[in-house]
Amino acid sequence: MEAFSISETYIKIVYLRFTKKSNTIMQDQNFKNHARMVPGYHYFTFLLIVLLLIGAIVNLVKSSSENLYSASLLVLVTIIFLLISFYARAFSLKAQDRAIKAEENFRHYLLTGKPMNSKLKMRQIIGLRFASDSEYPALAEKAVSEKMSEKEIKQSIVTWKPDYYRV
Repeated sequence: MEAFSISETYIKIVYLRFTKKSNTIMQDQNFKNHARMVPGYHYFTFLLIVLLLIGAIVNLVKSSSENLYSASLLVLVTIIFLLISFYARAFSLKAQDRAIKAEENFRHYLLTGKPMNSKLKMRQIIGLRFASDSEYPALAEKAVSEKMSEKEIKQSIVTWKPDYYRV
């Protein structure tokens, strides 16, 4: 099964070249640092939309009867921005989850010769993707039998398999 695994070093090199951070040394990924937040999206853009919504509501409340229509349209546009940003994230995460499930099912098949247990929940599969090939099959069975959460699975991993392509 070793022929199907890509070395961690190779993944890091490809990641660094893709992100043009080749002068930076990446930290090894583990349970404590694996979450990836994109400040421009997760904090800055959301904050701006919330501020826009607050400003639009204040404008609507203070508007005169002549400006009521345009002020209410501004509130509506801001709500549309919120919905678009929420659904854009939700839809992309759903697509990413489907890809992870297919990859992990294939990985399980390569390691064990049989498909993944159908009782595994999506959040468990997401947690299992960080397990090394040597501990993956046993941890998958343990996750089903003990009904482990994603966090419990990640904390149980001895040899972390990094995922540098996650968003």
